[in-house]
Amino acid sequence: MVSAIAEYTLSEMILLAAKKLQDQGQSPFSAEDLIVASWRENPKAFGLKGYAEQYPDSNRVLASIMGERGLARKGWLAKMGQKLYTLSPDGQRVVKRLLEGGDDEEDAPEPAPASQRLPRDQEKVLISLLDSSARKKMEDERAYELSFADACRFWSITDNLSAEALDAQLNKVEAALAQGERTAAKGPISIGNREVTRTDMELLRQCHEYLQERFERHLMLLRSRAR
Repeated sequence: MVSAIAEYTLSEMILLAAKKLQDQGQSPFSAEDLIVASWRENPKAFGLKGYAEQYPDSNRVLASIMGERGLARKGWLAKMGQKLYTLSPDGQRVVKRLLEGGDDEEDAPEPAPASQRLPRDQEKVLISLLDSSARKKMEDERAYELSFADACRFWSITDNLSAEALDAQLNKVEAALAQGERTAAKGPISIGNREVTRTDMELLRQCHEYLQERFERHLMLLRSRAR
C-alpha cells in the first residue's frame, strides 16, 4: 500500500495505482483493472460504503477517470481503446513528482503553456465536432449506439449533397482535425469559452475514424446517388 496516503488526492491515488499496474507489465490496462488496483491500494478511499474491505466503489474511481475534471480530461491518462488506458507522459511526470515528494518549487510541474488559437473557420468545425452527439456517445463508451444520423451531424453533411460537396466537407473536417492535433500537441487550444486539450483531439480523431469505417458503405451510397 502506498505510504503517507493521506497526503494524496483521489486522483493522485489512482495515478499511483496506474503506475503500479504498468510496472507489473499491464499496459494498457482496463478501467476495471484500475478500479481494483486503486481499491486494493486504498480500500478506505475507494471501498464501497459499509463494505470497504470487501468491495470497490467503481463509480468513485470512474468519476475520477472520466469526469469533467477527470484524469483523462487532464491528459494524465491516455485512452488506448474501449475502456483501455495507459499513463500519458504528463501523467508519468506527475507520478514521478509524487514519488519524489516534490512539493518544493523546484519540483513543481512546469507551468502550462498559454492557450493557442486556430483560424476561425477551423474553430467552427471543431466546435461542431465537440458538441456532437457522436462525440458524447464515444466519450461515454456507447459507440454501439451510434447511428448514421449521428455521423451526419458530426460531419455536418446531409443526404442531398453532391459527391463533390460531400468530399469537400469531409476534407474540411479532416483538415480541422489535423490542425487541431498539431496545435494541441504544443498546449491547450482556446475555442470560445473552452480549452481543448490533446486528449480532446484524440477523442475526436477516434470518433472520426470509427464513423468513417462503420459507415463506409453509407458514404459510398451517398456518393453514387449524388453523381
